[in-house]
This record gives sequence, C-alpha cells and structure tokens, in this order.
Amino acid sequence: MKFNDIEFNTYFKNYPDVNGYFGKYGGSYVTPELQIAMDEINEAYQTICKSSKFISELRRIRKEFQGRPTPVSYLERLSGKIGNVHLYVKREDLNHTGAHKLNHCMGEVLLAKYMGKSKVIAETGAGQHGVALATAAAYFGLDCDIYMGAIDIKKQAPNVARMKILGARVIEVKDGLQTLKEAVDAAFMAYCKEYKSAIYCIGSVVGPHPFPMMVRDFQSIVGIEAREQFIEMTGELPDAVVACVGGGSNAMGIFSGFLNYPVDIYGIEPLGRGIKMGNHAASLTYGDEGIMHGFKSIMLKDENGNPAPVYSVASGLDYPACGPEHAFLHDLDRVKYDVITDDEAIDAFFELSRMEGIIPAIESSHAVAYGMKLAKTMGKGSVLINLSGRGDKDMDYIIEKYGIR
Repeated sequence: MKFNDIEFNTYFKNYPDVNGYFGKYGGSYVTPELQIAMDEINEAYQTICKSSKFISELRRIRKEFQGRPTPVSYLERLSGKIGNVHLYVKREDLNHTGAHKLNHCMGEVLLAKYMGKSKVIAETGAGQHGVALATAAAYFGLDCDIYMGAIDIKKQAPNVARMKILGARVIEVKDGLQTLKEAVDAAFMAYCKEYKSAIYCIGSVVGPHPFPMMVRDFQSIVGIEAREQFIEMTGELPDAVVACVGGGSNAMGIFSGFLNYPVDIYGIEPLGRGIKMGNHAASLTYGDEGIMHGFKSIMLKDENGNPAPVYSVASGLDYPACGPEHAFLHDLDRVKYDVITDDEAIDAFFELSRMEGIIPAIESSHAVAYGMKLAKTMGKGSVLINLSGRGDKDMDYIIEKYGIR
C-alpha cells in the first residue's frame, strides 16, 4: 500500500486504528496491569480532546504562556550563499522553554490534572522534554520526576539546572550506556509502581498507545501554523519540508500539516560517526521490526535481537527506535528518511549561527544540514526546515569538544 491509496481527508481519523496501530506498527505491549492504566489514559484523552473547555484552555495557554504562534523566518543570507533555492525555518526555538516539547507537555499535564493525578514522570535526553515537563508541572502545581542518563546529565548541564530550578526531581540513570534508552527504561519502571497517582508523560511519538497519537496531536499545531504562515508569506506551499527524527515528535508535528498536500517531506536521522553498529542511531535506515518500550516499530538490534547500543552527538536523537507512525510513513513512501553525520550537523550549527544569528540545537542542526544539502541539488524552489529547538543547552558541550570556529 502507498500513501496515495489512502483517502487524504480521513488519514488522521483512521490512523492509528482503535488498537493504536499505524498499519503494522504501534499497539500497546505492556503488562495487563499497566494496560489498565493505558486504557484509562486513552479513555480520558478521547473524552477531553473533544471538549471545548479543554481546547479553549489549551489555546489560551499556547497564546498567553507559550508565545504561540511561533514565526516562520526566511534565511536570506544562507539562501543567497547556496543559490536560487529559498530556505525558511519554523522557529520552535522561540516557543517558551526553547523547543517544541512544551507543545505536548502542556497538553499531557492538563490531561493529568483532568484525571486527578498528583505527579508526572518522564525521561529526557537533551533535557528539552524534561525542562518542558518541569515547566508544565510547575504551571499546574504537580510533582515532577525526570529520569536522565548520567552521560546526558554531563552534556546538558544547563537544562539539568533549569529542571531543578523549576522544582523537578532529576534522577540520574547509571545503567547501560547511561543515555536516553536507559532513561526511558528507568522511567517506565518507576511508572509501573506509581501509575495510580502519576502519569508517564512520554517525550516523543513513541511508547504504547495512546502516546504516539496524543503527542502527534498536540504537536500538530507546528505543522498547521507553518503551512498557513508559509502560504501567507509566499502565496504557495514549500517544495520540501525537513525535520530531524529521533523518536520523532517535532517531525510528526510539522509533517502533520503537509502530509495531505503535494509537498516532498524528509525525515533526517543521526548517522553519528558512521554506519558501524554503535556509531549511529539511524533506526529507519538500518533497523528492523521490533518491540521495545511497549510499542512495535523499526529499531536497531544487536545480534541477540535486543535494542542495540546507539550514539549521536545530539542527546535527543540517540534512541534505538523511531515512532510507529514514522515507520508507517516510511513503508508508504510518503516521507523520505535520510541521514546526516555528526560533522555535518556541527558544521550546520556554526553556519546558521554565523549567517543568520540563530543558534540551533544540535538536534535541529541535523535538519538544517540536510536542508542546505537538499537545496544545493534542487536548482530552484523552497525548503522549510523545522528548527525544533535553540542551542543554548549545547554551547558548553560544543565549545569543549569542537571549540569556536
């Protein structure tokens, strides 16, 4: 089946299906006890997401607290350097807390409040999801536990400090590679013990149903805004839309606004140091079907079929699987998934900073790098890049490892 075989106007109504599947991907692979909690969350979400009171409150929060809509900016100098293709960025770095993550965190914590929960639990890699959830928890008055790998804590010290200032408890995870996958493991274990009083606010379009659907829905505001803004600015749709993909929340957010339109869409995975296992986190490019963290998708596996060790210079991208909807769109050939190396991402980090006065997150720099590379092959047209976050959190790490160029 190809994407053109699907009725455009009903895609978001039909996917995921009632069991949480995007084609053969997704679902909920958890214990019977935890499934009760997932069903409770799904029922609450399906009830509240259609409520005018909930929608009105979320809209008010987005406008008055988050600072939405975020703008689309034209990269005039960078476009001129490349040639005749016009580059634009959707400025999620200007969303409150500096990234797209608050879009779903405010929705998830509002849902938790509606369900009568007293605590939110989450994992974080780059720290942006942790900061966003700590912000949302402070806004609504809930307790907040954030699990983070020991290596990521060292790499993302500014965000760790922000989480603590916001009142969150940051729990260091020292198992395995001490990065995002291990943080998810630890957060899931904690949630299994506390699900009656807490809700696990997953940081991407991953995990058991209904989380891939919920996070996509909350993030879809990015794509809706971007499409309307781009048409207002230029009178037409962009020729291409580009976003980085780890778990894939920022990408599904902006892709949602363009899936049903004649626009080329690119999801960019981290190739890290190269194609050898353990040197990258490009699950769609090099992975196979598998189940982890309660959902079925495409994942990187070791020789025993377990999640493989992964790596990326971007802490938010070093996850051994992608969201199930990304796997589905990959199979449908609706989205082209490609890769960018560490070096290419760092080059783009400095290029955007110097040419346009915008310091991007390392995660977003993968999309910027690919957008520039794509533009050089096009000859003419326009590329819209999702600038999913700002690079304040990365500066100390980049200066220490790469210096100032």
